[in-house]
Amino acid sequence: MTLIKYNPYVGKSYPGSFVNLFDKFFYDKLEDSSADRFLPKANILETEKSYEVHLAVPGMKKEDFNIDLEDGKLYISGERRFETTEGTTVHQHEILHGNFERVFHLPEDADQKKISASYENGILNIEVAKDVKKVLKQKINVK
Repeated sequence: MTLIKYNPYVGKSYPGSFVNLFDKFFYDKLEDSSADRFLPKANILETEKSYEVHLAVPGMKKEDFNIDLEDGKLYISGERRFETTEGTTVHQHEILHGNFERVFHLPEDADQKKISASYENGILNIEVAKDVKKVLKQKINVK
């Protein structure tokens, strides 16, 4: 028997294949439900002093974002608009637009009073400082 590494993209070009049907049923439920909707990709990073969320949202202005904190959850929402001028004919439209919302649960050691946000080169950067008083790890010596 030969082991073959699973590749979710195999079978995508053959819409009637059993592999594609199986993948669509089990793996693409969330993807298909958001296929026609703008949902920005995110990177979440941790440094010694903070947590960072980087959201890829090119073509937006800083005024287009709403960032809220509620019950330890960071809500980021906004709207990317598709605008054309009069007399313009659209021949192809692939860049997604519309309303979006992303929710991130903050860790226990996040300082919810020290959150900052900036927008540069199409990336929304949100930095949440760590609370140095809240230690999640501690060494316990056995006596």
